[in-house]
Amino acid sequence: MSPTTPPSTVTVRGTVVIDVEACKGCDLCIDACPPRVLEMTTHEVNTRGYRYPRLLAGCTGCQACAQICPDFVFQVYKYDTPLELPASQGSSQ
Repeated sequence: MSPTTPPSTVTVRGTVVIDVEACKGCDLCIDACPPRVLEMTTHEVNTRGYRYPRLLAGCTGCQACAQICPDFVFQVYKYDTPLELPASQGSSQ
């Protein structure tokens, strides 16, 4: 069998804006995200000393992160038309 090559593009159906300074680093959004496009920072912290989520390419706009977040740090936007982004490019916050 030949090795599997990762896809060169990712379909993006939405995006989120994250209020990094309001985040307390609870990690609930990471497990709640169905497409698994949220990751917690490992070395960066906000001004209050908490790690925070970072958005990767592939958001579907499902709002799971916003629904589970106890601190309301997510604003979710769903695109009318899906976008194709390079797989290595993250979504802007």
